[in-house]
Amino acid sequence: MKKILIIVTILIGFFSCEETLKEVPKNFISKANYYQNESDAEGAITGVYSSFANNYGITFWLFSVLHSDYANGRGSQAPISFFDQILDQSNINRAGSIWSSFYSTINRANSVLDNVPGIVDIDPQVQSRILSEAYFFRALSYFNLVRGFGAVPIKTSESVDVSTLANPRESEAAVYELILSDALEAEKNLPENLDSKSGRLTVWAAKMLLAEVYLTLEQWAEAARVSKEIIDNGPFDLIPVNESEDFYNIFATNTNPEYILAVQHSETRQSSIPTFIHRGNTPPYNYGSAGYFAWLPVLESFLGEEWNDNDLRKGFNLYDSYLNSDGEWVQLPSSSPVLFKKFITNEAGLSIYSNPVFRFAEAYLIFAESESMANGGPTAEAVDALNTIKRRAYGYNINSASPIDYTADMSLEEFQDAVLQEKAYEFLLEGKRWWDLKRTGKVEVELERAGKSFIDERYLWPIPENEINNNPEINQEDQNPGY
Repeated sequence: MKKILIIVTILIGFFSCEETLKEVPKNFISKANYYQNESDAEGAITGVYSSFANNYGITFWLFSVLHSDYANGRGSQAPISFFDQILDQSNINRAGSIWSSFYSTINRANSVLDNVPGIVDIDPQVQSRILSEAYFFRALSYFNLVRGFGAVPIKTSESVDVSTLANPRESEAAVYELILSDALEAEKNLPENLDSKSGRLTVWAAKMLLAEVYLTLEQWAEAARVSKEIIDNGPFDLIPVNESEDFYNIFATNTNPEYILAVQHSETRQSSIPTFIHRGNTPPYNYGSAGYFAWLPVLESFLGEEWNDNDLRKGFNLYDSYLNSDGEWVQLPSSSPVLFKKFITNEAGLSIYSNPVFRFAEAYLIFAESESMANGGPTAEAVDALNTIKRRAYGYNINSASPIDYTADMSLEEFQDAVLQEKAYEFLLEGKRWWDLKRTGKVEVELERAGKSFIDERYLWPIPENEINNNPEINQEDQNPGY
């Protein structure tokens, strides 16, 4: 029997006792007396930002990274990397927490969209900006849900009681229709420029979301158009790189010209990623006392010998030795001879590097792929965009021809593969690879290259048991295959 009946019984019992309450506290905050002015609206959208930051916490990050060809989980996360079997119960629960987290953000965004339009005591421009922010976060949340779980319930109004729990799974096409509609609404009233340290959305984040959605839907011309607009008109630059350590300038600070959207960290809100990728006390990469090294590189994948040592991203992303307390370099043990390195702690042992959601380099690679696909093969502009990212990776001037440049004499498929490879190197540990393999149909090929078998049931994550139990419109028959 559905657990919703238990909830209703509890509510009936509660309301039968309501006569015992003779006074309503005058300072009680409810929806009816909260959305009164601009300050209330700002407080509500701040709650959506906070929920967004929670979405991109360690659980969604590890799911995005370990669903790939280049990383294996360790310990309780190991089953995520076993693609020849469905997820175990521990990781089914992790998938459930991802579902709940994104729907929490959607509900907060819906609350803003339901109530802020009715506020009179508010600057109209502020009101429009707040609504655009809410549309963006709802779109981003549904984008991650539909990619991970497939068909999902669509909720466009705030859930305030059990009467709103009944929502069937909608088709992926319907979900993407809402995502595009919301992203276009977000684009309308977001500011063009803000201090990147503020962490607030700009119109460029909406455009990046649109570009990635168009890319996923294979609407190549639209993806090329939007990504080119970001490259040509956005207030961003690629940070120069002359040696591997220079890449830290991208991740070591919130105020850099390459972030379009990031989950920012600080001394009071630190990242969990360094704890998961490093061993304990392995300076200069992890100065903390703990380290699970739960994400291990798969050297049979593209991380192995085929990755050119002259690519500065290789030295930035991987390491095989560390400094001991005597200042001597020590090889990592044979059980984990190579570890990931991109996200590290500082000398104070603080994990303050931000986690990028969108950064400027991705606009170049989205444009390169979509421009080529839209034209039936690589154009000069597409090749130049791809070479821009590769030249920086090897320390060359991004605006001049170099010895490592790609050329235009490639087939459509060869060029797409080249873009995906550059993207894999560029965005290692940034949660991009799995989605790229899925949308291009290359999951099985790349997993096989890395020595992994695959079953179709792993394409989608399981619908949470709580959703099946509490949503009258979803039953076990609606569950994703295998669960």
